[in-house]
This record gives sequence, C-alpha cells and structure tokens, in this order.
Amino acid sequence: MYRTWVKISLVLVYLVIVAGAMVRMTGSGMGCPDWPKCFGYYIPPTDRAELEFHPEHRYEKGQVIIMDESLKVASRDFTSGANYNAANWQNYEKHDYAIFNPTHTWVEYINRLVGALAGLAVVIMALFSFGKIRLKKRIPVLSCLCVFLMGFQAWLGATVVYSVLAPAKITIHMVMALVIVALLLYLLFISSEKDSDDTRSTANFKTLMIVATIFTLIQVVLGTQVRQFIDEQVRNLGYASEELWLNDPNITFYIHRSFSILVLLVNLWLWYRNRKLQLGLNLINWVMALILIEVITGIVMYYFDFPVLSQPVHLVIASILFGIQFYLLMQTFDARKKIEIS
Repeated sequence: MYRTWVKISLVLVYLVIVAGAMVRMTGSGMGCPDWPKCFGYYIPPTDRAELEFHPEHRYEKGQVIIMDESLKVASRDFTSGANYNAANWQNYEKHDYAIFNPTHTWVEYINRLVGALAGLAVVIMALFSFGKIRLKKRIPVLSCLCVFLMGFQAWLGATVVYSVLAPAKITIHMVMALVIVALLLYLLFISSEKDSDDTRSTANFKTLMIVATIFTLIQVVLGTQVRQFIDEQVRNLGYASEELWLNDPNITFYIHRSFSILVLLVNLWLWYRNRKLQLGLNLINWVMALILIEVITGIVMYYFDFPVLSQPVHLVIASILFGIQFYLLMQTFDARKKIEIS
C-alpha cells in the first residue's frame, strides 16, 4: 500500500507541474491574487459582479471585493448598508494587483486544487510509511520530510503570488517541485524489496550519469529564465504578437539553446555505452526519446511562433526527463554487477 501511495503522490506532483505550466502559458499566475483562498473564497467567483460592493449584503471576515481598482478585505463579519463604508474594510497589503479575469482565476484555482490533492496524497503516504520501518528506517523519515517539503512548496507558491510573480521565486518554485519528484522517486526505489540483478555499471558511466542529470537541471533553470523573458515580452507586446516575442532575445536564450546540444551529446554517449557494454539500463532509451521531443518542441516554438500547448509540453517533458534520469542514476548506483571498463 505504501508504494501505491508513493506512485499516486508522484503522479499528482507531476499533474501540479502540468497545471503550473498551463498557468504560465495562459498568464494566469495572478488569477487568484490572495492565498490560500481565491478572492477570499474557497470556491472562486465566476463573474466580476460577485466582487463588486452590494448593499444589504452579508459579508464574512476575509471576503474580498474590488473597489476603485484595488482589493478591499472585510475586516469582520457584517451586513452592508446602502452605501460603501470604508470602516468595514481594509486594504489588501500584500500587493496592489486587482484585476479579475475568470479564465485566469479558474486556471490558477485548478492549479492550487491539484496541489492540495498532491499534498493530501503525500500525507497519506507518510502515514503508511511507518509500516516500512523494519525494511528501512529512513523511509518514514524521508516520507515525513516530503510532507514538510510539500508544505514549504505551498508557502513558496504563496510568496510567488505576494511578489506578483517575481521571476527568481518562480524559478525556485520550479526547482523545489523537481526536488520533491526526486525524493518521491528515491522513496519508490528504496521501498522495493526486489533486487535488480540484470543491470551493470562502470565508474565512468556512473560519473557521466551524474553530469547528465545535473545538466538537465541546469537546462530547466535556464528554461525558466527564458520563460521569464517571454513573459516580459507578452506584457510589452501582448498575446497576439507571438511572432515578435523572440525577435531580439537576451543572452540566456542563446545559452539555453546552445547548452541543449551539450545535453544531447552527453546523453547520446551514455546511450551508446549502455548499448555497447550491455549494461541493461533500458531507461536510457526513454531519455533519448524525451530529449528528441524537447528539441522538436524548442524548434517549433522558435520557428512557428509558439503554437498552442508547445510551451507546457516543453516544460513538462523536461521535468519528466529529469525524473527518469534521476531514477536511472539510482539504478546505476545500485547495479549489482560492476565491470571495470573505461
């Protein structure tokens, strides 16, 4: 049962990454300007009229309205009079963003909802982990650490909103998601009671596998920086000007594009060595397939002006690639047969 919940948690964390990618693609990051509620509601509004002041209306403490292009928060439970009374409200102090877009709101709300489900799954996983304490004592410890990291990730999400999508915080938020993925994969790996006798390894292959995994993580970070540049272009040029977004890219774009060649070559060499030495590390075939998809989606975005879903596919595939490489790395270190071939 424990491993089942590890797998459920892993799937849900990846769904959070997918939802986050959709949030960025649609520009919905501020769809819910407060946290953890959305405009003061557990279920967000669908119409701007719900966020306007209404006379003779029952308001609850923490409920939000938009008044004079700013967010106002009910300071207590009360029933409004015929006119707006400033004494019943206080300014929202985290930021001054006060735009309601129903599509953006619900895209961001679904992102948070999936995140909450992932958090719940991780808590259940941690409860079941105590049944594995005889197998490996570190399993419940690391499972509880995963719960803490999910809470920390939620807090990071709040800081992203409060900062009105500060690029550095978005990058940290993304990297933390990959850290959680790595930890869940590690828990899945060490909780298995089966030995992998069909894999082999070499010292050089192991070292290069570490390098390849680190390269992918660097490439993901570079990709978030490129995405930051595109977000700025979208704000300046609008969503209807996709053909102009990368007309004059910054240096990070060129580093990201050139670094992808290095990522491809390193993994291609690993694929070749695995095949030649018959190491039995078959996941390397998936790595090459995902890198190929990454290259194709990158080319499509640049030359065909960001067609629909190309951006989230590019990001999600990168995170899946990292996960597979990390699992492959664990297989490499756990290989039962070591061969001394340079």
